[in-house]
Order: sequence, then C-alpha cells, then structure tokens
Amino acid sequence: QVQLVESGGGLVQAGGSLRLSCAASGSIFSINDMGWYRQAPGKQRELVAVIFPSGTTSYADSVKGRFTISRDNAKNMVYLQMNSLKPEDTAVYYCNAHIRPSTATPYSPYWGQGTQVTVSS
Repeated sequence: QVQLVESGGGLVQAGGSLRLSCAASGSIFSINDMGWYRQAPGKQRELVAVIFPSGTTSYADSVKGRFTISRDNAKNMVYLQMNSLKPEDTAVYYCNAHIRPSTATPYSPYWGQGTQVTVSS
C-alpha cells in the first residue's frame, strides 16, 4: 500500500511564503516524477510543478520565479517552496507521484489527500 501525505498548507497574507511537504510511504520500489497540482473552487485541477529523479524541473507559467520544487530521493519526499504568494494561488494543493510498488508492477500515479492554501489580500 502506497500513501502520499501532504503537510504545510495554511492561511497567509499576499506576499508571504509557505512550504509544502509530501512524504511517500509504504511499498515503494522506485519513484519516477513527483509533482504538485492545485485545484481552486470551480476550476479544473492544474499542474503547478514537477520534478524528475535527475532533478529536472518544470513549472506552470503562473508560478515561475515564485515557486521552487525540490525532492529528497533518500527520504521519498517532495517539497514546494512558495514565495510572493498571491490571492489567485488559493487552492487545494495535491501531491502526485508515479511509483512502482515492486519490480513486478509498472509505474502508476498516486495522489495525496490535498492541503488547503489560502492567500488573503
């Protein structure tokens, strides 16, 4: 059983910072890409940032220069440092990872339960 658990969400004023963390646990043989998505009320879930085992990263245009994604492969963790937050960043943030639970299984997507980020103006 694989689990992703996020932490670090909360309420912050515009211009402030938050750091999200996500820990993958359980039966894990290998993790490929790890990323963060977000979903605001009435909107579709969108990719915020993704990081590959090599360290290569990709960001949504709306967060470039403000957010930084990183990962600790030894701890199976991924982080999202969010600076210069704006009210439009308000959303539920979800951790996502493509994980192989064993050598006999392919990579499959796993999701965390989500953590609320609210940015007040």
